[in-house]
Amino acid sequence: MIIDFEKEAPLTRYHLLTQTVMPRPIAWVLSANDDTSLNLAPFSFFNVICSDPPLLVLSIGKKTTGEPKDTRRNITSGRDFVVHIGSFQQAAAINQSAAVLAYGESEVAASDLPLADFPGCALPRLADCAVAYQCALYEVHELGPNQQAVIYAEIMRLYLNDEVVTQKDKRFIIDAEKVNPLARLGGTEYAALGEVFSLLRPN
Repeated sequence: MIIDFEKEAPLTRYHLLTQTVMPRPIAWVLSANDDTSLNLAPFSFFNVICSDPPLLVLSIGKKTTGEPKDTRRNITSGRDFVVHIGSFQQAAAINQSAAVLAYGESEVAASDLPLADFPGCALPRLADCAVAYQCALYEVHELGPNQQAVIYAEIMRLYLNDEVVTQKDKRFIIDAEKVNPLARLGGTEYAALGEVFSLLRPN
């Protein structure tokens, strides 16, 4: 089967992309609303793109009303934000935090998620996430007729739970199985990490 994207509606393209570009990592983003309450939302149009400067990329659209999504509004205001890597065990909470709430209504408070200090960061982090990045807005591009925001996030600090990291020959080694990240598939489907194995790099 060959599908000509020029002949398909944007929504059809979206469903095809999210069901074929998989698994996708999930950025669980904590940001501050204008009234300092905390917003929390997951995004799977997300990845790492550069190490110098250290950048993550998030793609965030708009609400059905045409207004910017709350996370996008908060990030583009210039305030720092925290990107977490949620675990398989947190799947229900991650999914619940995708619910559309009125601006200023906190998903953190609604889910009663525990928080922890993030030294050097104005925001807390989610206490039960093994990985968290303090980020600052680096750059934003708006693409397409709906002005999809492609947000480049500069990593300022990285939190790692001591149980998931070791050091060997001055190199940090992260135990992927202990992080146990949740992956996004298409529709309502998610995936766990599954089998972890190593391959030698080709010469």
